[in-house]
Amino acid sequence: MRRVLADTRAVVGRHVLHAVRVPEELAAGLVLPVVLVVLFAYVFGSAIVLPGGGNYREFLMPGIFGQAMAMTCTVMAVAVATDRTTGFLDRLKSLPMARSAALSGHVLAILLQSGLGLLIMSGLGYAVGWRIHTDVARAAGGYVLLLLLAAAMLWIGTYIGLLARTVTVADNATFAWVFPLTFLANTFVPASGLPGWLRPVAEWNPVASTVAAARTLFGNPVPPHAHSIPLDHPVVASLCWSVGLLVVCVPLAVHRYRVATR
Repeated sequence: MRRVLADTRAVVGRHVLHAVRVPEELAAGLVLPVVLVVLFAYVFGSAIVLPGGGNYREFLMPGIFGQAMAMTCTVMAVAVATDRTTGFLDRLKSLPMARSAALSGHVLAILLQSGLGLLIMSGLGYAVGWRIHTDVARAAGGYVLLLLLAAAMLWIGTYIGLLARTVTVADNATFAWVFPLTFLANTFVPASGLPGWLRPVAEWNPVASTVAAARTLFGNPVPPHAHSIPLDHPVVASLCWSVGLLVVCVPLAVHRYRVATR
């Protein structure tokens, strides 16, 4: 176990060093959330009225958080595909190191970056009027669920990055479905306002469950909705989605890593 932790720390250190030397990459990942906050809070927000009332900006920020955590899937897929196509993963496998450290180090490093981005976005949300109205324990639970969703999406991105033949394919193969998935949810508008045939997609959606759980734990507005298991019990649904995705995707990614670098 000490060897696994040491090797994982070495891989994480490589990513941290890269982020320090090329901070533009971390800043670029925050551009889309900042643009969406400004766009929805100041441009569209004045025309959006929440059913049952409530501050739209407080409703918006957990949705932005959830979308940002889901989009880490694309970041991870591109990073893994880059390391695989340039031979870096083959190099790691040729070294006397724990096999699990190559992927877990990747995931942990980007998860740490996601946590930093979440803190920065929270500061931005505070600046536009978002507030947490619950105690520290419930607020911490909301952040934990968001990071757990990010971890699940990172392992999905890892698997896709190992499957993709090129970096461009990895980018397209994740962004093409993750980005629409974050909009076909309750991220920016209540799910009750969607057409009937789209509403089940928005309700049975890991992003929607996590966003609804974050709003509940932060004490932000939760508009009335049609009765459905995920939105009636968002905290439990979010945990089930994230843990279930991890149980499925981690073994798949590890197996693919062994095959892809053989």
